[in-house]
Amino acid sequence: MLGGGFFFSKELTMSRPTPDRSGQHDAHRSMQTSKRVALVAHDNRKKDLIEWVEWNWSALLDHQLICTGTTGSLVEQALAKKLGKESEKKIAVRKLKSGPLGGDQQLGALIADGEIDVLIFLWDPMEPQPHDVDVKALLRIAVLYNVPTACNRSTADFMISSNLFTTEYSPILVDYSSYMRRDVKGVRDTGD
Repeated sequence: MLGGGFFFSKELTMSRPTPDRSGQHDAHRSMQTSKRVALVAHDNRKKDLIEWVEWNWSALLDHQLICTGTTGSLVEQALAKKLGKESEKKIAVRKLKSGPLGGDQQLGALIADGEIDVLIFLWDPMEPQPHDVDVKALLRIAVLYNVPTACNRSTADFMISSNLFTTEYSPILVDYSSYMRRDVKGVRDTGD
């Protein structure tokens, strides 16, 4: 057992991020003081997310916001309303596709590439979604890469009010290099 109740096999170890020497993109870099915050909400939870954004708007302005689908437009409108027409501060919300149209997968790819620091995903536990498998995959990738994830407003409140939200932070990550080098039964390495 390794701190926090985590169990690992012999092949997997917990470690601080180290540079990838293989020439591939290093997805395991430290979080800067300005976080890359993904905001996602299913239709029945968009109102909750927008209320949360309106409540926390001043804190969110210091971070890069990435959203799926119409959530991005709603977040942008809410922030513009809070800032007012006279503000010189520019609101930049990166908008991906709608979740069912591939936005959840785009977000998962950003997480895997180390381009998301925090995920606030207010998903609807009472309604089946046409893209439930994508939702599950997104949450799995967030856990795999140890991305702080809030699935309800209370957790989002705890996250944004944490001192870690505005300071540099190096998450402890699992080293999956042995998994990537594993032998697959029935497949021979041809050396190509």
